[in-house]
Amino acid sequence: MPKTLTDQLDSLFRSEGGWMTRRAARIVGSSQAADVVQDTFERLWERTRDSVVLTPAYLARCLRNATIDHYRREARHAALPGLLLPEQIAGEATDPQDALIAAEGLRRLQAALAAMPARRRQIFLLNRTHGCTYDEIAAALGLSYSTVEREIARALVACRAVLEPAERNQGRSGG
Repeated sequence: MPKTLTDQLDSLFRSEGGWMTRRAARIVGSSQAADVVQDTFERLWERTRDSVVLTPAYLARCLRNATIDHYRREARHAALPGLLLPEQIAGEATDPQDALIAAEGLRRLQAALAAMPARRRQIFLLNRTHGCTYDEIAAALGLSYSTVEREIARALVACRAVLEPAERNQGRSGG
């Protein structure tokens, strides 16, 4: 009887988890190694199809990708406090009018994203949400660097177009 994916991953973790944890510890440190290995197996669980052969080389590549993503996440979290301006940090209470304006801006951005062509939206979100560089996006999607650059520029123009009218109206109302 063929093994299920769960059985395969369980067996693989038992046989390969040790070296994966040691390798991850050398890269990200022992305190984070188990998390990176767990992320690797979680990805395998989510993405693996029955036709993929789960070899040690494939595991090593998945582990490498998980460690890169770990470093990117850490870098974004470390940079976040420095990116915030004092007025962006929530105070004790938010003015209901400001909350309404922010919610409206978010709704406009969501609508602008939904109206974008799928490829442009994907490229924009990979860059702005996931922190991928233009080169990484181009390689992952099989596009040229200039195509990625052009699509992000067009996405930014679309986002700016939906936000600028609200900012002008807010300025007229004295806010």
